[in-house]
Amino acid sequence: MINNSDINKTTITRNQAIEQLCAPGGIYELNSTQINGRNVKVFKNAPKTLSELYFSNHSELDFIVYQDERYTFAAILKLSTQLANIMSLTFNIKKGDRVGISMRNYPEWSIAFIAATSIGAIAVSLNALWGPKDLKFAINDSEPKLLIVDQERLINLSNVITNKNDTKIIRVRAKENENLYSYCWEDLLTNYPNFDALESNVMADDDATIIYTSGTTGFPKGVISTHRNIIHALLSWELEAEIRNLRYELDKQELPYQEAMLLAVPLFHVSGSHVVLLASFRNQRKMVCMYKWDAEEGLKLVQKEKITGFTAAPAITGDLVNAYNESSHDISSLLILGGGGAHRAPEQVKEIDSLNDIIMPQIGWGMTETNAIGTSAVGDAYADRPSTCGECSAVLEMRIVSESGAVMASGEIGELQVRGTSMFRGYWNKSNDQLDCFDGDWFKTGDVAKINPDGFIYIMDRIKDLIIRGGENISCSSVEYALMEHPEIIEACVYSLPDIRLGELVAASIYTKSKLNERSIKSFLKGKLANFEIPEAIKISSVPLARGASGKITKRLVQQAALEAS
Repeated sequence: MINNSDINKTTITRNQAIEQLCAPGGIYELNSTQINGRNVKVFKNAPKTLSELYFSNHSELDFIVYQDERYTFAAILKLSTQLANIMSLTFNIKKGDRVGISMRNYPEWSIAFIAATSIGAIAVSLNALWGPKDLKFAINDSEPKLLIVDQERLINLSNVITNKNDTKIIRVRAKENENLYSYCWEDLLTNYPNFDALESNVMADDDATIIYTSGTTGFPKGVISTHRNIIHALLSWELEAEIRNLRYELDKQELPYQEAMLLAVPLFHVSGSHVVLLASFRNQRKMVCMYKWDAEEGLKLVQKEKITGFTAAPAITGDLVNAYNESSHDISSLLILGGGGAHRAPEQVKEIDSLNDIIMPQIGWGMTETNAIGTSAVGDAYADRPSTCGECSAVLEMRIVSESGAVMASGEIGELQVRGTSMFRGYWNKSNDQLDCFDGDWFKTGDVAKINPDGFIYIMDRIKDLIIRGGENISCSSVEYALMEHPEIIEACVYSLPDIRLGELVAASIYTKSKLNERSIKSFLKGKLANFEIPEAIKISSVPLARGASGKITKRLVQQAALEAS
């Protein structure tokens, strides 16, 4: 077992550790190869596809726990193989076809994802919190041949598609909807008991997933990743743990119980599907799911299921720490507590670090476009630098670039750019966006950052007009557009306000000559935006909003006025 107090006794540099672990003959041996004309680092011994990863891990250890339901790795793989047969033989799903998944973190989400990706279909992760507008867009954009949804999403679907569409629907834990024909999950699995693995012709650089992420303008963008992209992200996390163990001479002792992760983030995010689900499959780690996040219930599960790792946005980890301070629950099994999604307040980092001698705070930075891997820091490396997002992953490269395109020196501030094997392939149906967001083979993240001489990276600001609320990316312009649909609103400016729990809140200032109130505006936005996108604070002005010399609304001034008034 690792003692937190030992994570400050480094013996070798990070680069020396990487060189040693990735040397020829090792598990993480790195080679250089060309993919689409680009030189990239690849793990020589990595599984070629997600299917290869699945079928190499099918033990009788617990895999998914949901309330009183418990499934082993073998059981999940058996159900996934059965569903893959149904997809192929009943719904004629072929390599490259899209399968949309939209539901809570039910076991069926994981089964559907594994089934689709094992036969070469592209799993489309649809945000379960979307309103009808974004849901309709994503379905029309990705054109899934099959949709797998739960009760709440089935109701939403009836408002955006009809049975005239070619898309077939499987309902999970849901009743029939008279307005929309769907197949019952339980009936399908009962009537088609075929558990034979299908022959796969999937290749490493075939597309595996489309995950929608909020852009700075308009509708969400579908991020496409290949099997190779995702698998290299998974192995990168493993390598990070081995680097830490080697640098600090930590002996990884066998635990008297199975490693386990508490899933408190949505599976439709890369932090859920990759960091928790796929990494758990890879490492034979138990994954404990909740119907919805509840801090007290989370603590009970940590104690009952011997949870060893918990990764989530700062709002959720803060909830857990606060609830623990007012409880008598045993969390001695917990080794890692942290996650990315937004900056974590230094006070929370300190509090996590001081919980006991075992629990280590952890931070990471990543994007849907990087398949969640990017940077990481654990233990004192993070506690001593609570504003850092960590050091760059071994299979990625990062640089800081000025507005003019010049590469900046250590410690200088500019845009963070990244490239490497875990990077996404491109955006679905967005060739123009691909050109705009790449500088050669470098991806322009839209984050303002610096890399200090010691290699630690600090995110300072965002170029992209996004709000990150509790880990959810929200486009300011999309919210502004929805506000401007109101016939009485003349001007609208959307910005963030700081929040201790969520990191940022969505706020808006509007100019109107009518007697509007905050409640009526929020009511107007219902159905146009997801609930988490609706501004929590609305400032109503009877005069035009603040402008700069160009005559354009200056968001910084509008935001500052709101901060001073609050």
